[in-house]
Amino acid sequence: MLTWTYHHQIDAPPHIGTLNEGSLHAALKAHYAEPGDEFEVPLDGFVIDIRRPGLLVEIQTSSFRSMGNKFDRLLAAHRILLVHPIAATTYLERPGKKPRKSPRRGSLFDIFEELVSIPTLLDHPNLTLDVVLVSVTKVQRAEPKARRGRGGFHTTDRKLREILDVRRFTGTKDLAELLPPDLPAQFTTADIASGAGVSRDVGQRMAFCFRALEVITQVGRTKAGITYALPRPGDATARSR
Repeated sequence: MLTWTYHHQIDAPPHIGTLNEGSLHAALKAHYAEPGDEFEVPLDGFVIDIRRPGLLVEIQTSSFRSMGNKFDRLLAAHRILLVHPIAATTYLERPGKKPRKSPRRGSLFDIFEELVSIPTLLDHPNLTLDVVLVSVTKVQRAEPKARRGRGGFHTTDRKLREILDVRRFTGTKDLAELLPPDLPAQFTTADIASGAGVSRDVGQRMAFCFRALEVITQVGRTKAGITYALPRPGDATARSR
């Protein structure tokens, strides 16, 4: 596992194009940039954040749903490193006030909220995923018409404070390490959630993705819900990548 830490906000070097991207996206792109890289490169009808020999680097700070067509077009011929940040800690910056820490915390398991839209993404041999746990500052302004739940404020930007940790997934096998190691022979999403220390909703997303990847198989249904099992060693459905 790789870990990097920032002690201050990093500004993108002037040679890196931004295309009106947010501060978080720009800072991560600057972090991943290497000498000789090309930035904002048109390729097969898409724009690539970073291109270097043998690798495309895509920084995706929002939903994976919009990237399906890009991956369908490019993964057959190109190796891609997909970088996705998750805010482990968040600070709120509002006009006239010092930044304050939000009670909301993210975790590595939040990646399943994105993977449900492309559940077999990591099954492709040309795709590597970096999940970057970060501390961010949300810059907010007053918004009288903001819907309930936002507290009357609208987020205008996210700024990187620190990179706390990076978890790299090179395939299905790496992702499967997030399954609890002590699951019973037959288990439900409640067992997954309890073993991983996450909510039932997250456990359901995990089950959806792992079933699509054939890491687990559905074996029945009880009053407690659908039951699953891990493939036995040597089963044709067992994934090795």
